[in-house]
Amino acid sequence: MNMENNTLSQALGGSSNGTPTTGKVHNNVQAIVINGIIAALYIAVSALIQPFGFTQVQFRVSEMFNHLIVFNKKYIYGIILGVFLTNLLFSPMKAYDLIFGVGQSVLALLITIACARLIKNIWTRMIVNTLVFTFTMFLIALELHLAFDLPFMFTWLTTAVGEFVVMAVGMPVMYAINKRVHFEKMV
Repeated sequence: MNMENNTLSQALGGSSNGTPTTGKVHNNVQAIVINGIIAALYIAVSALIQPFGFTQVQFRVSEMFNHLIVFNKKYIYGIILGVFLTNLLFSPMKAYDLIFGVGQSVLALLITIACARLIKNIWTRMIVNTLVFTFTMFLIALELHLAFDLPFMFTWLTTAVGEFVVMAVGMPVMYAINKRVHFEKMV
């Protein structure tokens, strides 16, 4: 019985003698909670600007949360969950958005994570992140082309411009918030 209690104590972040320690479980729970908050914020901000987040010219302000990935790759879960749930709840073309919208976010975030290994400067990471998200809007243009027969190249241009503006404006905003909350240490 005592051995079971010690194992449980250790799993919950304590040591075998019952004294609390910062354990892996605590860090995992904290990461899950923070990512849940990120997803909720993404959804809430998207709900506020809903008419401008799903059209040929998109200004989804919540996309600035994509910059969290440059501070810590563990934010990918909250961002992807936020995109998935936003598209599920608000998109007029759910099936397309759940495939193309989520796919575009996953692709861009993974590219940024790969690039971040080589780039140490946070501003350079944010610039690369902005360019990656802007470029990968071709997937959203393809989605809109398939769903509404919109012209692919023009739609890529309009969605890319909207993404670029939101991400560019998001850079100083996320940098300033990071000065106060230190994103890299939260998860």
